[in-house]
Amino acid sequence: MADALRLRGPDAGGVWADEASGVALSHRRLSIIDLSPDGAQPMVSASGRYVVSYNGEIYNYQELRARLDYPWQGHSDTQVLLAAVEAWGIEKALQEMNGMFAFALWDAREKTLTLARDRMGEKPVYYGWVGDAFVFTSELKALRTVEGFRPSINREALTMLMRTSYIPAPHSIYEGIHKLEPAHYITLSAGQRGAVAKPYWSFEKMARAQSARRFGGTVRDATDALDALMRHAVGQRMMSDVPLGAFLSGGVDSSTIAALMQAQSSRPVQTFTIGFNEQGFDEAPYAKAVAQHLGTDHHELYVTPREAAAVIPNLPHIYDEPFADSSQIPTFLVAQYARRHVTVALSGDGGDEMFGGYNRYLRGPALWRAISALPLPLRRLVAKALLVAHHTLAGKISGNSRTQRLVRKLGNYYEKIGTASAQEFYRGLCSIHNHPEELVLGAKAEMLANDDMGLPFAEWMMMQDALTYFAGDILTKVDRAAMAVSLETRTPFTDPELMGFAWQLPLDMKIRDGQGKWLLRQVLDRYVPTSLIERPKAGFAVPIGEWLRGDLKPWAEALLAPDRLAREGYFNVQAVEEMWRQHQTHERDREHQLWNILMFQSWLETQSV
Repeated sequence: MADALRLRGPDAGGVWADEASGVALSHRRLSIIDLSPDGAQPMVSASGRYVVSYNGEIYNYQELRARLDYPWQGHSDTQVLLAAVEAWGIEKALQEMNGMFAFALWDAREKTLTLARDRMGEKPVYYGWVGDAFVFTSELKALRTVEGFRPSINREALTMLMRTSYIPAPHSIYEGIHKLEPAHYITLSAGQRGAVAKPYWSFEKMARAQSARRFGGTVRDATDALDALMRHAVGQRMMSDVPLGAFLSGGVDSSTIAALMQAQSSRPVQTFTIGFNEQGFDEAPYAKAVAQHLGTDHHELYVTPREAAAVIPNLPHIYDEPFADSSQIPTFLVAQYARRHVTVALSGDGGDEMFGGYNRYLRGPALWRAISALPLPLRRLVAKALLVAHHTLAGKISGNSRTQRLVRKLGNYYEKIGTASAQEFYRGLCSIHNHPEELVLGAKAEMLANDDMGLPFAEWMMMQDALTYFAGDILTKVDRAAMAVSLETRTPFTDPELMGFAWQLPLDMKIRDGQGKWLLRQVLDRYVPTSLIERPKAGFAVPIGEWLRGDLKPWAEALLAPDRLAREGYFNVQAVEEMWRQHQTHERDREHQLWNILMFQSWLETQSV
């Protein structure tokens, strides 16, 4: 199992087993803190009671170490984890740790095993039963080495993949195998099958509690406080015994991270960008301008469409379960490029969810207020009329310009106008396919509750995104891409104290004058001129839609061949054929729906090898 995860930890490996108790732990090491053998894992606690196999970093481990009485050897954070559990027990230790982690902890005295995952879900944990064996791992590929592992496809998870482009926890693509949810832990003893995962922290409870204690200071006070919190979060994540750098797109989030790294570094920070020569997709010049202003040691790599498309056959192996956010391609390429120079890279992920950066937070509430005043039957008629006009317009716009992407986004809004509630409206905005149960054979429609929001609509959407899209898509995308090249990534925006402050801020300090991340921009203005940052939000995209009509067409047609789909039995063949026809004729842009299917099909192909 450990050998299957060698890329997550290429530097060393270890196995610990207690045959009498029927437990074994293995570990692959990517050496970051304490490169000596004192940091090797699995690690046994000083008392001999606990054994841990742990993936991640505890950023406040030095503060915790100062509070703990323990016979230290070396200076690894793994020892601090064991010492904290010895002193405080598992739940309190988890609540005290500021970091990203997944670990398996064996208690030799109680004969129990505990699996735990960090607050936001930066590091993955899969678990389940294979026969009489309870198995757990960072990636599914390790389970495929276990004798007797013959899982079936989870059609509920496949339906979720078609809707969102990712499979949310606690589901996995395999029946009977689960993802541990963020901020949860599960403890079980030998022979116990009914253990239930428990939360040790709740993002939702934190967000609601903090929003009830609104920040009452001035804009200057808020900017000073955010600057200090960001500086501390970034500084903690610069802790490393190996070379370290940052991803830099030139946008607000990554530029803020790079600026605060450079402000705390005695030498130029290494920053990394990839560029594309295709119109509307190249962010590299903006990143270069920011890097030059900050004085970083900047690296940029221009990638051709052929080089980017060459990554696609490897995606099933990189992501290990079907995953279909197409920005996975540039994410892998920039991680691969950075790994040539550094072992750790900081990223700006999380800034949008914490400070109101996505367009839906700006446009969604106003549009919902306008349309919800109309009776539902009339809204549905309006939606139908707008969609007809939109599809006619979209079919006449070719290429991959910002105009085309704007038209596509407008179509996404029009399609949701006929929804019955604000919650359903939001769910529609986040859905690639609105009725995936019509696409997946044997699937059932998802029953999603429309709970009371208790927050302004924009903030409620931000909270939902942090709980779902951020963990299931963004963090998964970055972790798998980086680990595939043995690169550790760190996200300062997930710092607990920083997240708590972000949720105290009034909404008008996040969204103001039609602009998201307003307060974060005030901090960045102290380090980088506004003129270098202000431009339309582009995202980290590649022109998949055009590629499916060009170089990728033969590959896609083979995976979507009607006889093949019929033989496999997962999809409605006629529905897939119609989407393909609409996309090829420019009648409808079906890029994202088709990519979801293709990523499953491509992954499925590897399962029979």
